[in-house]
Amino acid sequence: MSATRNQVRIIAGRYRRRLLSFPDQPGLRPTPDRVRETLFNWLGQSLYGWSCLDLFAGSGALGFEAASREARRVVLVEKSRPVVAALRANQRLLGASEIEVVEADAQTYIRHCRERFDLILLDPPFDSELLAEVLPRVRALLADGGQLYCEARRLPPLEGWDVVREARAGQVHCVLLRPGVE
Repeated sequence: MSATRNQVRIIAGRYRRRLLSFPDQPGLRPTPDRVRETLFNWLGQSLYGWSCLDLFAGSGALGFEAASREARRVVLVEKSRPVVAALRANQRLLGASEIEVVEADAQTYIRHCRERFDLILLDPPFDSELLAEVLPRVRALLADGGQLYCEARRLPPLEGWDVVREARAGQVHCVLLRPGVE
């Protein structure tokens, strides 16, 4: 995480070293720098042309990092109004036209979304059951060859998914998945 409270630093790419502010909110815990570095090492440093969904955007650390690394489109979904306002302010600050901020509940967004994504980022509030609830449903939002990144204190069962990579950093357990053969 950054040295300044309620700020996150973009690690690499077009927006490298930029600090983004986010409000104090219960459960809002940005993905640490080390974990983001691991994820983007797994994916490759450039996401040129990718379409990405950050379903529990929070601080936006993962989604802004994807945009910084040349993703064509990044959708940040967040239900907290103050957090949405901060995400939109950060989008304007960076001039990041590839980012769309959507104020919505993740479950509702999944139900109504007709778009497919090359990468879906799932980092729900740490001690919630939301990851287990949305994991089976997001498969329909993945493009052919798409990947799913999950981050949690404890991962739920991953039936129907193939583990591409996984790691632990402190309390964070993260995994990169592809749909398994049905």
